[in-house]
Amino acid sequence: MSEAKFNPEILSGIKPEIYEGSLDVNAILSRWYAKFKDANCGAFITFVGIVREEGGICALSFDIYEPILRTWFEAWQQKAAAQGAFVLFAHANGDVPIHESSYVAGVVSPQRKVALALINEFVEDFKAAAPIWKYDVKGGKVVGGKRIYAADRSHRVKGAGLLG
Repeated sequence: MSEAKFNPEILSGIKPEIYEGSLDVNAILSRWYAKFKDANCGAFITFVGIVREEGGICALSFDIYEPILRTWFEAWQQKAAAQGAFVLFAHANGDVPIHESSYVAGVVSPQRKVALALINEFVEDFKAAAPIWKYDVKGGKVVGGKRIYAADRSHRVKGAGLLG
C-alpha cells in the first residue's frame, strides 16, 4: 500500500495573516478548512489564543515586525514540510479586548501524530521567537486606555535589534 501524499501546490500563497484588531476566528477557521479539506490530509489541528482578563487589563495590544516574522514563518514551513505537513497562523496587530482572539494557529498533515506534535512545538516557538511585542491596555477602555509594555511576559527575539 502506498502512502497518500498531499499536493504541495496547495502551499503556494500560504503566509502569515495579520489583521487589525480582534480576529474573526470562525471566518479564519472556515476558510482554512475549505482550502485544505481536499488536500488529502488526515489532520487539521488548530489552536486559538484568547485574551484573558487578568492584572486589571481591558485589552492587549500588539506590534508586529513583519520582515522577521516572514523569515521565522518560512523556516517553520520548511520544518513542517520535512514531516509532510504545513503550518498556518493569523495574528492581531493593534488592540484586542479581553475575551477576544489575538492568535490562531493550525497544522495540516496527512497524519494526526505529526500534526499534534507540531502544533504544540509551533505555538511554543511562536510565543518565544516571533517578533510580536505585547502591551497591556489599562484604564477601563480599549480606545484611549494606557498602553504598558508587558516586559515580564516578553522574550528576546533573535535579529530584533537592541532586544535581540
